[in-house]
Amino acid sequence: MDIQVIGAGLAGCEAAYQIAKRGIRVALYEMKPHKMTPAHRNTDFCELICSNSLKAARIDSAAGLLKEEMRRIGSLLMTCADACAVPAGGALAVDRERFARMVTEAIRTHPLITVIEQEVETLPQEGITVIATGPLTSDALADKIIQRCGGSLHFFDAAAPIVTADSIDMEYAFTASRYDKGGDDAYINCPMNKEEYERFHAALVQAERAPRHDVDVQNPKVYEGCMPVEILAQRGLDTLRFGPMKPVGLRDPRTGHRPWAVLQLRSENANQSMYNLVGFQTNLKFPEQRRVFGMIPALHDAEYVRYGVMHRNTFLDSPRLLSADYAMLDTPDLFFAGQMTGVEGYMESASSGMMAGINAVKRMKGEPSVILPPTTMIGALSRYIADSTVKDFQPMGANLGILPPLTETIRDKRQRAAAYAQRSLEDLARMMGQLS
Repeated sequence: MDIQVIGAGLAGCEAAYQIAKRGIRVALYEMKPHKMTPAHRNTDFCELICSNSLKAARIDSAAGLLKEEMRRIGSLLMTCADACAVPAGGALAVDRERFARMVTEAIRTHPLITVIEQEVETLPQEGITVIATGPLTSDALADKIIQRCGGSLHFFDAAAPIVTADSIDMEYAFTASRYDKGGDDAYINCPMNKEEYERFHAALVQAERAPRHDVDVQNPKVYEGCMPVEILAQRGLDTLRFGPMKPVGLRDPRTGHRPWAVLQLRSENANQSMYNLVGFQTNLKFPEQRRVFGMIPALHDAEYVRYGVMHRNTFLDSPRLLSADYAMLDTPDLFFAGQMTGVEGYMESASSGMMAGINAVKRMKGEPSVILPPTTMIGALSRYIADSTVKDFQPMGANLGILPPLTETIRDKRQRAAAYAQRSLEDLARMMGQLS
């Protein structure tokens, strides 16, 4: 009997691939293209919505370590991401359309994966299943999951706008990475002086937002990392200058000094024809986005290929529902993967799909589940979502704080991170035989 995977996003595609890679047939259900969500724009799998950045690239960082662990286990998504990388300083960012096409082709052409284009409206009653429908689970299935799990938590994500490269006025911008890391072509920086910034800030906090009936737009419950920029601005005049518009590590070549505030633009595709407004997730009305963001000198005549939007997201109270292998505590044939489990971030979601897929195969074969050591980032994340001592459960992304302390004290932060990474990869190497 096939293992069913519901949802062809990051977690679902990785789960399906890992199952098929181990010789088991997969029925992969995806409601696109017959039914699209408000946040989706194309029919390919693994569409990246909020950003095209997969966070830090270097291994001696939490996000970089997670990705390296995934590479060593044999992640499809990491193979595709590395092949679709675009300049992003010290981060791994991808040409999102090429990335989605590459994953889609790999999944659709795999001989053991059958893609079924239809919406799943109820939970399967038999067989081994991985639910990976993500933050935009359709209403019908979300209701069934809520009923099955005794309730769920809701929050909202917001995406940033994207503008065309040739509409950015480079007379008011410069290319550079912070502290000159990653090459001059990594980011386009849009500086503002004190007067320009304060006018912009005043307009931003007063701008009209898109109405929503299913969220309190004044106090939405969202990931801090996806907080709408207008909500951040409400926290104080300098909040943005210490957040997404921080100028540290940058020097405006026109003045020779650090700007008062800087908006960074990150390339969206390989030919650098589109740029994302980094950290500018928003729920402003589209005309307001043009008006307010146009107050940034370099964007005074910007052309938008996508406006920022806010959309629904959902996650489970996983510590009460899931084990560290991503299976339900009371129904071990039913696995969950992706942001729904409470892992925060693209590759965090993919890593949960990877482990859910591997353990779904183990379940089919009657073998014990594989739970990676807590010293690995993948293992630490899986244990966090299953930690029953956590009372007020909130999503968690990769970070060194969830790893067990080192046995030795290392004061230098970079050296300490390198030690965490070395320990993780050594412990992972000892587990590789169990992951086959």
